[in-house]
Amino acid sequence: MTAYEKPSLAISEIEEVLRNHFGPGVAEITPLAGGNLSSVFSFVYEGKGYCVKFSDLAGAYETERYVSDLLSGQGIPFPKCLALSKTGRLAYVIMERMAGRNLGDCTEAEQIHQLPELIGILTSLADVDVSSTSGYGWIRPDGNGTYESWKDFVVAFHSEDQTGTFWENWHDLYRTSCLERDVFEEIYNRLMAYVSYNEPYRGFIHGDFHQWNILSDGKRVTGIIDGNCMYGDCLVDLVVLDRHMPRSGVIQAYQDGLAKAGKVIPNFKERLLGAYYFKGLDGLRFYAKMGWRDAYQGTRQFLLNLS
Repeated sequence: MTAYEKPSLAISEIEEVLRNHFGPGVAEITPLAGGNLSSVFSFVYEGKGYCVKFSDLAGAYETERYVSDLLSGQGIPFPKCLALSKTGRLAYVIMERMAGRNLGDCTEAEQIHQLPELIGILTSLADVDVSSTSGYGWIRPDGNGTYESWKDFVVAFHSEDQTGTFWENWHDLYRTSCLERDVFEEIYNRLMAYVSYNEPYRGFIHGDFHQWNILSDGKRVTGIIDGNCMYGDCLVDLVVLDRHMPRSGVIQAYQDGLAKAGKVIPNFKERLLGAYYFKGLDGLRFYAKMGWRDAYQGTRQFLLNLS
């Protein structure tokens, strides 16, 4: 299996795309690191920052545009999508560039200082109106989820046959990596025991709500970017943040926020466990594939110790 190679473009091609959209005056076109499947460039037009992403994958960016319209339309600080089109064989999307740097580049004290704001954003994400759509799991370009139920999604996500996805032939990892079948199956069985607690809840899930997808000016959060967006129990985003900020009291801060707002979350502990097992199992498989042994061992211990 060969690694996917992002499309490469000459600066002149990028200039032409941007000139067609903005007219003259685009400046400072700069390649950006990151983006596993896209070639990404930042640029400036009339003093404002933007970015443009290019991909040769079918349907690239259509879900991203849907999510951008959904979130920015409901007051979440998420980059607005300004254009989605094609140039030759490549799809491209032009997005606002949000101010700030990765929250992960801030000190731990600065991150903890911004925790109340992060909890507020988590609450806003959970309150996003998704009533005009249906389905669970990955969000499709039309805004609907891919599966009939959360359980259907969980089962499909961990099935052996993942042809055509990032997880194609993932059972090979039992032979070629640190992934242990007995541990994986133990956690999967626990996950399935808790699935019924998460299943009744259908909200918007960012899916990757951690410091490297959150922007900050050091004092306050300036935006959220990217995401592995899906529909399901919003506590999935809470456990991602908690696992990435383990010394910050994320869960307690969330519960305090709920109590202050007079909100009650039914079956909080059971739903939390279901979310930890779901994201943790995803993490185990990912860390094994990437060869990140320390992250694998840490997650393994965390999950096995949960009860």
